[in-house]
Amino acid sequence: MNGGALNLAWADAFVAGLAAAGLRHVVLAPGARSAPLALAVLRRPEICAHVINDERAAGYFALGIGRATRRPAAVLCTSGTAAANLLPAAMEANLAGIPLLMLTADRPAEINGWGANQTVDQTKLFGDQVRAFHAVSVPADDISQGYLRALATRLLEECRLPVAGPVHANLPFREPLLPETIPAPPPPLGEPIALAEAVPALPAADALDALAARLSTRPGVIVCGESDYPPAFAASLAALAEQLGAPVFAEPLSDLRCGPHDRSRILAQQARFLRQADLPAPAWVLRFGAFPVSRALERWLSGLDKAHHVLVASPGKWPDPLWRSDTFLRGDALAVAEALRSRVAAAAPDWCAAWQRLEAAAEERATAFCTTSPLFEGSVIRELFAALPPDAHCFCGNSLVIRAMDAFSGTTAKRLHLHGNRGASGIDGNIATAAGIAAATAAPVGLLIGDQTALHDCGSLALLPGRDVVAVVVDNGGGGIFDQLQFAHVISPALFARGWTASPHVDFARLAAAFGLRYGLATDAATLRQMLDAAFASGGSWLLRVAVDRSVSREGFAA
Repeated sequence: MNGGALNLAWADAFVAGLAAAGLRHVVLAPGARSAPLALAVLRRPEICAHVINDERAAGYFALGIGRATRRPAAVLCTSGTAAANLLPAAMEANLAGIPLLMLTADRPAEINGWGANQTVDQTKLFGDQVRAFHAVSVPADDISQGYLRALATRLLEECRLPVAGPVHANLPFREPLLPETIPAPPPPLGEPIALAEAVPALPAADALDALAARLSTRPGVIVCGESDYPPAFAASLAALAEQLGAPVFAEPLSDLRCGPHDRSRILAQQARFLRQADLPAPAWVLRFGAFPVSRALERWLSGLDKAHHVLVASPGKWPDPLWRSDTFLRGDALAVAEALRSRVAAAAPDWCAAWQRLEAAAEERATAFCTTSPLFEGSVIRELFAALPPDAHCFCGNSLVIRAMDAFSGTTAKRLHLHGNRGASGIDGNIATAAGIAAATAAPVGLLIGDQTALHDCGSLALLPGRDVVAVVVDNGGGGIFDQLQFAHVISPALFARGWTASPHVDFARLAAAFGLRYGLATDAATLRQMLDAAFASGGSWLLRVAVDRSVSREGFAA
């Protein structure tokens, strides 16, 4: 074969292996060096190809697909700085445990280091951010299709096991990149490849018995952070809490605050009442999932030096930045919850009742402030949650809005699927991630972000038309999160505004028009409610700007 024909035959075989192993979404960032792989993807009917010009947005879009489906999507780009733009998504996927396959095209090794244009060293470009790196050889006649099929299978499995995350394969091609005459598409797939599935691990029975004995009849609390919990986990966890007589501190991204399961022991107001003095002291803390977002919960946990701290986590995960855990229970969250439920006995009923009274009083204060004050992040999140259809997805940006979700969202019997990029907690790629979630689920998606986050990823607004995404931008005149920091009051207002607030001064109406989005502006709760109801009822892509007063935000979070 000549070089171009060999490249395409090689790429067709490799992509067929990916499809046989279950890959269903590939995000293509157009480029020349990646042409053989891009054409192979476009010729593969089992794969849905999403074409996105911006590599950073493409990476986050693929991350959103992986976040929603828990299956790896691939992102494919050309060489040079194009590949480097995948780093932010790789970092988020690594820290959040999201499966993501990054395929970077490259120049052949013999021209690296000789000044050839657009040639950089892409060997282990993402360092320790990836679960695995593969330097694939240049296509050659003596490379068997069996190897390419095995490589494709290995890449997808490494994205998921033993700990989900990003995998990088660097794929060089010599010129000519493609043949002058493109042959017919490859034949249909043969037998699909069966990938290994994660087996729900359960600790030894004696370890579970010993733990159950330490938890039973003693006052304790359960803390649930974000994780890839199976659908049955919410009901199982609620039953375990009832059996232990324990309250559940549920982070918003745990999805335990929303749904038809028993929520009577779910606490959603901890950011407010944990600031109080003389709180009940638990004898034990049982933690599932990622470490909490709430700073108030973090500070409270750090002070429980006399409590027995138990962490339930999958092998390879260490979500314990306080180094408080004295028992690590390695296993599947649902399996552990079910196993403990049959072994434990409850503490005295007044223990949980005391926490429920704190929750009720804090919820009453939060509701009163949200309904009587002008719009701010807390009341915006409540209006959004009320408007979201059942089984909708909601992506919450970082900085101030995720804190608003934690402090003000409350609980609801409506089943919602909540997301956020809390691995690296960046404000980049939030719109692209939400667009990826919409593409993977075909469900309505609410997107709540701040004005700085919207500006940071405004190019990804091009990904929203044609999808049911309602983007709500809280415009507080810049970086409102910095008002919450300790140094905010020791720097002069002029310097603080210049160096931190950095108001974006964006005309969001014109921005929406430029990307073909329907637009609305709300300055009060009634208008926002009407706009949200109309947007979700009609479907399509919307950009809703909510103007809020920074002083009201400060008062709301300080209350």
